[in-house]
Amino acid sequence: MIGLIFGDTNFPIEILKEIKKKRLKYLIIDLSKSKKFKKNKKSYSVSIGQFGKFINILKENNCKKVLFAGKVSKPNFSKLKLDIKGIYYIPRIIKASKLGDAAVLKEIIKILSEQKIKTINSLTYNPKLTLKKGNYSKTKPNNLDNKDIQKAIKTLSSLQKYNFSQGAVVRNNKVIAIESKGGTEQMLIKCKTKKFKNNGVLVKFPKKKQDLRIDLPTVGLKTFKQCKLAGLKGIVLKNKQNIFLEKVSCINFANKNKMFITVK
Repeated sequence: MIGLIFGDTNFPIEILKEIKKKRLKYLIIDLSKSKKFKKNKKSYSVSIGQFGKFINILKENNCKKVLFAGKVSKPNFSKLKLDIKGIYYIPRIIKASKLGDAAVLKEIIKILSEQKIKTINSLTYNPKLTLKKGNYSKTKPNNLDNKDIQKAIKTLSSLQKYNFSQGAVVRNNKVIAIESKGGTEQMLIKCKTKKFKNNGVLVKFPKKKQDLRIDLPTVGLKTFKQCKLAGLKGIVLKNKQNIFLEKVSCINFANKNKMFITVK
């Protein structure tokens, strides 16, 4: 039995399809805002503060492995409904939250490990959803693009250990934006412009010291459409450290709009 700890985005849906195809036994801990898995009979709606309920569900169903997928928004700790184990564990979560979202996830994984529950890589059942090193579009980055790419990579690598940023936008060797708590989507909306066309790059790399089993940088067709509106020429990801959704549609969109998809 595998415990699927699901948040928002389409990535959990892709995992669930594969799990069902392989006819594996599973249950879902639904942490999504919209409770998108509530119609699934094997789904349990749990608050982050209900650690007792969370752990009991896993143990009662003999779940010794869990997989995290999808975005889980950091809660308002003052409004959380806590059970007894929640009261016990929440100080650790609050302390970790001061270091950023990545630290919160690491702490939750640590708590599960203490309960003899192992966290496996989110791509275990969907390895085809990640890209290896190479160029995946007809258009390739030129010398100016490569300077923008290196600037973005250097910018992300210089951020603090537990910074939540996985993305940076660079144009004409100038940093235009760094991902904030609003995520990549909000960053690209702020970059929207009619002044530039096919100029600049979005680089999405894992956070520093990130646990690569979870929360990998994710892009899909929506990301490419937003990059086009922001006047960007391409997207750069890291080798086997990314989640790439709607692959065929994204490549077709990139080729049609003379954008590049590069994996370093």
